[in-house]
Amino acid sequence: MRVLIADDDRLSARMLEASLKAGGYEVIVAGDGGQAWQVLNTEDRPQIAILDWMMPVMDGLEVCRRVRRSSGPYVYILLLTGNTDPDSVVTGMDAGADDYIRKPFHPAELKARLRSGKRIVELEEKLRRQATHDSLTGILNRGAIMERFSIEVDRAHRDNESLCIAMVDLDHFKHVNDTCGHTVGDKVLCETATRMTSVLRPYDAIGRYGGEEFIIVFPRCDVAQAFAIADRVRRCISIQPVRTNWDAVTVTASIGIAEARPLMDSDAVIREADNALFRAKQAGRNRVELSNEESLTERADRTDS
Repeated sequence: MRVLIADDDRLSARMLEASLKAGGYEVIVAGDGGQAWQVLNTEDRPQIAILDWMMPVMDGLEVCRRVRRSSGPYVYILLLTGNTDPDSVVTGMDAGADDYIRKPFHPAELKARLRSGKRIVELEEKLRRQATHDSLTGILNRGAIMERFSIEVDRAHRDNESLCIAMVDLDHFKHVNDTCGHTVGDKVLCETATRMTSVLRPYDAIGRYGGEEFIIVFPRCDVAQAFAIADRVRRCISIQPVRTNWDAVTVTASIGIAEARPLMDSDAVIREADNALFRAKQAGRNRVELSNEESLTERADRTDS
């Protein structure tokens, strides 16, 4: 587990660092509150932070407040203070600290408080995952993938970047449930989600939209790139039957792609992807279709001219 130490007292910081590393923690050290906030204001921020109350640039209380106003994984915050006034503890907790430890710290006390923080962080992560991930397939649930998509749409418009999505629907899935049973159907859904995830880029996002429908978000990806990745997904799904306790089940998928063009909101992009998916099914299934009538060849020809 990663722990941030923010303390302008070098001796105190080194003692903390040595104690934490001896306990098996991965340690990051910041020399003032400004550096601490830079570390904590990232997606991959440490799970625990030990913040000195009094620091240059930004004190520990202000860092606490900023962390609590920010989004992202929960950070368990320990305030490090030499203040013995009980009212100061209340002030620290009101600012967002979870606990405090007094200077000079006792290694056994620090170890106990970190162990408590680790339990809380793990519980928070478990609850967060339950709230954002589909309980069957393990990928993002509908609410989480739609939130991610909305964020990416705003980012694409703001930074003038390409963004595409794919709506994926398993072909004739009702027949699988009716013929083989829902247990087999669940196995097919889980294996399909695993196969799709395995061929996506690290920064793509995939979620279960509902039933046998999935959404894939392709940040910084134009239509040609999205088409290529989506076709790779389609082939990966159907490359071999899904082995179950009942029998091997052949699975294919139809996919519709839409691009988030300027001034389009997320709902409009979803509608276009859904229309493309409908056309893929109408054209025989197990294929990828674009949201508009312009083909990739026509687009390329226009770009080259």
